[in-house]
Amino acid sequence: MVAPTDAAVFTFPVTVRYMEVDVQGVVFNGWYFTYFDEAMAAFFRHRGLPYPEMMAAGYDVQLVRSEIDYKSGVRFGEPIVVAVSPSRLGRTSFTLDFQIRRESGEATTNGRIIYVVVSTEDYAKREIPPLILDALGEPHPLH
Repeated sequence: MVAPTDAAVFTFPVTVRYMEVDVQGVVFNGWYFTYFDEAMAAFFRHRGLPYPEMMAAGYDVQLVRSEIDYKSGVRFGEPIVVAVSPSRLGRTSFTLDFQIRRESGEATTNGRIIYVVVSTEDYAKREIPPLILDALGEPHPLH
C-alpha cells in the first residue's frame, strides 16, 4: 500500500452528513460512490485539469466498472478523507484507486473505478489525450 504521505496520493476531505447515515448508524453504501465521484473531480482540478476544462477540450470520462470493499463503517459527523491515486493507464481507459481513511489513517473502505475517455461530440471512446495523461501522472496503486 502507498503511504498516506506519498505525494502521488491526493486526499479529499469529507465530513459525514446526517443524511448520509442509514438506520444502522453508518454511511449508506451508495454515498461512497458519491464521495469517490467528488474526489475524482477534485483530483483532476488539483492536478491542473478542472472538469469543465476537460469537457471544453472535447473530452469526458465515463465509469465502466466499479469495485468497493468495506472494512468498517463510518459514522455521522466523522471527518474522513478520500485518497485518490491512478493505478493503471490503458490506451482508452484508466483506473483510479480510492480509499476512505479516518483521521488516524485507518482505511475503512477501498474502491477502484475504471473510466473510459469519450468525446463530448459523440460520446464515442477515444484514446487518452495528453491533457488527461498529464493530469493522471504515474500510476501508484493504493491497494
